[in-house]
Amino acid sequence: MFEVRIHGRGGQGVVTAAEMLSVAAFLEGKHAQAFPSFGSERTGAPVVAFCRISDREIRLREPIQSPDAVIVQDPTLFKALDVTEGLKADGYLIVNTARSLSEMHLGEIVQRLPAGHALTVPATELALKHINRPAPNTALLGAFAAEVGVVSLESVLEAIRRAFPGKVGEANVEAAKAAHALVAAKATA
Repeated sequence: MFEVRIHGRGGQGVVTAAEMLSVAAFLEGKHAQAFPSFGSERTGAPVVAFCRISDREIRLREPIQSPDAVIVQDPTLFKALDVTEGLKADGYLIVNTARSLSEMHLGEIVQRLPAGHALTVPATELALKHINRPAPNTALLGAFAAEVGVVSLESVLEAIRRAFPGKVGEANVEAAKAAHALVAAKATA
């Protein structure tokens, strides 16, 4: 089973990201589960969402304590809480920022992970360019598909189209494709 924890703030599409990731897995014939955890339900409040992906039926229902991957939609959360708590030693960390990991002062976290398992993606900038909104969730899913490979880009794009039909969906698809291309280019560099 592959477990993903997504951290962000209310209004950034954290819950929707987990749902789209689970749909992408389902489209590939896998079992998937997505659910949120949040306290105060207001824009800007910290939000956590979870997604489990497996080849077998998923019976667990509790929050993910030891994720295989952590996606951070708002990098200011590093100052507020330990978003990488429980991240497995061979896990992945994807952070929404145009800054480098060293500029984010994440060297200690990066050293704990295998080479190439931590990266930054300017997802908000890609969202503003393609969607005209600072909603980084779909761009981060494109980056996740490129970096982790648990689901394909094609499945992520179809999940986005199902969540956001029409022009909005296609704009989100373009943001996801752009992030995927950035991460794929970093991997081959």
